[in-house]
Amino acid sequence: MSPAEEHALRCRRNFLATSASGIGLAALASLLRDDGLLAAGANNPLAARAPHFAPKAKACICIYLEGAPSQLDLWDPKPKLNELDGQKLPESMTKNVRFAFIQKEGARLMGSPRKFTKHGQCGMELSDFLPHLATCVDDIAWVRSMHTDAFNHHPGQLMMLTGVPTFGRPSLGSWLTYGLGSPSRSLPGYVVLTAGRGTSAGATAWTSGFLPTTYAGVLFRNKGEAVLNLANPPGLGDAMQGKTIEALRDLNGFRHAEINDPEINSRVAAYELAFRMQSAAPELISLAGETTKTIDAYGLDREEQSIKAARGGGKGQFHQFALNCLLARRLVERGVRFVNLYHASWDHHSNLNAELGQNCRMADQPVAALIKDLKQRGLLDSTLVLWLSEFGRTPLGENRAGYAAVTGRDHHPFAFTLWMAGGGVKGGTILGKTDEIGWNAVEDRVHVNDLHATILQLFGFDHLKLTYRFQGRDFRLTDVAGKVVTKLLA
Repeated sequence: MSPAEEHALRCRRNFLATSASGIGLAALASLLRDDGLLAAGANNPLAARAPHFAPKAKACICIYLEGAPSQLDLWDPKPKLNELDGQKLPESMTKNVRFAFIQKEGARLMGSPRKFTKHGQCGMELSDFLPHLATCVDDIAWVRSMHTDAFNHHPGQLMMLTGVPTFGRPSLGSWLTYGLGSPSRSLPGYVVLTAGRGTSAGATAWTSGFLPTTYAGVLFRNKGEAVLNLANPPGLGDAMQGKTIEALRDLNGFRHAEINDPEINSRVAAYELAFRMQSAAPELISLAGETTKTIDAYGLDREEQSIKAARGGGKGQFHQFALNCLLARRLVERGVRFVNLYHASWDHHSNLNAELGQNCRMADQPVAALIKDLKQRGLLDSTLVLWLSEFGRTPLGENRAGYAAVTGRDHHPFAFTLWMAGGGVKGGTILGKTDEIGWNAVEDRVHVNDLHATILQLFGFDHLKLTYRFQGRDFRLTDVAGKVVTKLLA
């Protein structure tokens, strides 16, 4: 029923506009659910809901490395590229290609100095920058044939996270919490943790778009106050705060009865969730119950090598990123549906070797520890772990005007690598292939919309049917495209 239809019904039946109905009834239902007297799901926007069919995954941890890690230096080795190092490409290959900074006339191919070794039963070749992930390759599905429609960061991040390269669409995490709800009553369904200097997309990467704001990502901090302005001000006790929330609920209930704006329900749910989070959030970021073995495995207290570069976020990122990985596991354990970990930046237009190495030293150990920790606790089978970014890097060295040396790579949307683990993914899969220099994906090509269709499949959704009506038409995460990549499914 549309808001207009519901409003008309309320006008015809005025008794439904009292505080004993609508939001007042929702509050009563919440109390009855807590006492076990009413089934979950009534009037709760984040109540757990059934998908279209039995899901493999129940939660998702999405590790998003903003800026685009170089696939050619991490997990798509190209001996031919090394052989052709310093040579020009035929004009036919670059004639109609847009670059962010490369000057076409003087551009030359640039090989990789990295040493690649095969690992695991699957024989996945990884760079020497990733010794810890090398121990997890048989739990991971690698997609070497990704391609996208965007070649600059903000549109590329929107494409990867919302399905289109423009503003206003719900993010992947929002779609999943909208479709499934969340088992947690004391934490949001969708939590965001950040490290580094911040992504260029900012909050548009975790927006709920035209979905109710209940399904937007909630930004957490990993020290101090977990959520800004969550704690009570001095002098306001829990009892008084509870009465304040009740009064706000009643006032919003009267307003909802008048205009029937669905965002009022989201507002009330946010107030009540914030009240419950006041005790849950501090417990979340306290690591008192974690063993020294776990802390060491994630590398929270590793020595951080200094480097003359601010691109990765500066001093302290090793601890911050490792802590976010550990908090992601703790959030999933507490019923959070979708956890986004962001780190910026991996945008290596220059100084590639030193800065990519530094970022990998930061991320490799805690990400591998996260996979092993989830597996050891029996959570990996039901938790989908994603390693995403917006695109890849060029086989050409970046000869940006004004730079004395060529030490980095430009943006490359035609071929890059992502990976998935757990949650119904076929571990040890190496899907797709790029050409001999890594310019194009040439086998089992996977578009961003295909990736999204596959993720939704793992969570029990037909991507064609998970829709939301907005401005007169039904929207979906995969827009008007997308096909499930069955080779990635266990």
